[in-house]
Amino acid sequence: MTLRFSVLASGSTGNAIYVETDEQAILVDAGLSGKQMDLLFQQIERDPKQLNGILVTHEHSDHIKGVGVLARKYKLPIYANEKTWREMSPLIGEIPTDLKFTFPVDTVHTFGNLDIESFAVSHDAAEPMFYIFHYGGKKLAVITDTGYVNDRMIGKIKNADYFIFESNHDVEMLRMGKYPWSIKRRILSDVGHVSNEDAAVAMSESIGDNTKGIYLAHLSKDNNMKELARMSVTQILQKKGFAVGESFSLYDTDPKTPTPIKVI
Repeated sequence: MTLRFSVLASGSTGNAIYVETDEQAILVDAGLSGKQMDLLFQQIERDPKQLNGILVTHEHSDHIKGVGVLARKYKLPIYANEKTWREMSPLIGEIPTDLKFTFPVDTVHTFGNLDIESFAVSHDAAEPMFYIFHYGGKKLAVITDTGYVNDRMIGKIKNADYFIFESNHDVEMLRMGKYPWSIKRRILSDVGHVSNEDAAVAMSESIGDNTKGIYLAHLSKDNNMKELARMSVTQILQKKGFAVGESFSLYDTDPKTPTPIKVI
């Protein structure tokens, strides 16, 4: 019994994560065009027709751009909470009623023997939530698009085997960058995105004995770099006594190239 996943795309231009077991295949978000999503699936040698559902985290376009197209093309069920459905519906086009499902926040939905737990985050969307996958004693936690990571969230994700964890921006790059102040303020706010430094602190409180890897996700294309995110997170974790690269590894994600399928 193995849980497997690939971060298909991650960043400000579009986000999608593929998770599978021997019996189930789940897509978290589809923030790229239908055509781009098909190409991403080709790269990991998987068929979107085999998906058992699309889980939506929130209604921002970099998470839902391809949701409606994929659902209609492959007759895929879509799962989201009621507030997200209300905001998302006008943006994704007509969805047949038999493909629309409600997945409330702070609940567990079971697909075969794969348990998926939803939990709330702090982001400027209607009711943003992310997911924890439980299968065969293994745990995969996905947390991006949040302005902070508090004790409640840490309690949910703690000691996952693998994390897909937001490391959105370098604070100095953001402050000195070209964005207007209104956008900078939004990113830095409690309903924005976590910085490399804040992400590392939250990781230090979430890592457990089972943890084997952390994927640094949702990096800003203008206010971060893979090397900088990895260096910042590594330095803080090492200062806190973690043996990065020994007891667990850090992995990059990319806006256009899927990560190799990881077996947990």
